Amino acid sequence: MNVAIVKYNAGNVYSVVNALRRMGIEPLLTDDAEALRKADRVLFPGQGHAGEAMDYLRARRLDKVIRDLKQPVFGICVGQQLLCKHSEEGDVDCIGIFNAEVKRFLPQRHEDKVPCMGWNALNDLKSPLFEGLASDPYVYFVHSYYVPVCAETIATADYILPYSASMHKDNFYTCQFHPEKSGKVGERILENFLQLKNDNE
Repeated sequence: MNVAIVKYNAGNVYSVVNALRRMGIEPLLTDDAEALRKADRVLFPGQGHAGEAMDYLRARRLDKVIRDLKQPVFGICVGQQLLCKHSEEGDVDCIGIFNAEVKRFLPQRHEDKVPCMGWNALNDLKSPLFEGLASDPYVYFVHSYYVPVCAETIATADYILPYSASMHKDNFYTCQFHPEKSGKVGERILENFLQLKNDNE
């Protein structure tokens, strides 16, 4: 299987490369439009600032390339947020697959810390992406911004308030957490993504 990872101005990409290598897959890390179009599966991971990331993507027209991909695409962490309509981080318009606004966590109590960092349970799982997992599995999160629960939400998590831990629309799947840092649960989610049916194959 030909798996591509979008190379752009965001951190944490190499941890996803290494996670796939542990699974026996050698991914292509690329910002080449044709290579992304030809891949069987595309991963869009990252950590960093949404505004700076969108500047990088737009300068290389990768925002349009990603929007037009037809194979299964998996946005991870900032990748999930950049697939939404708009982010409060940098007050920036994003790629727009999901009609959702990315919000910053607002602490409600003294013990509420931002960023949200650590292990948390996934709830309300509604997708083949989570096949084979026990109920309320724990995964690893690091983020200051979140996507509210919406029609495309396929898993929720709760930190200060319930929010979208994972979403799905058409051939686009996302997660706010880091599957590559979530042990066997995260590995199973990555495997499930790679095995998703591609209607264009």
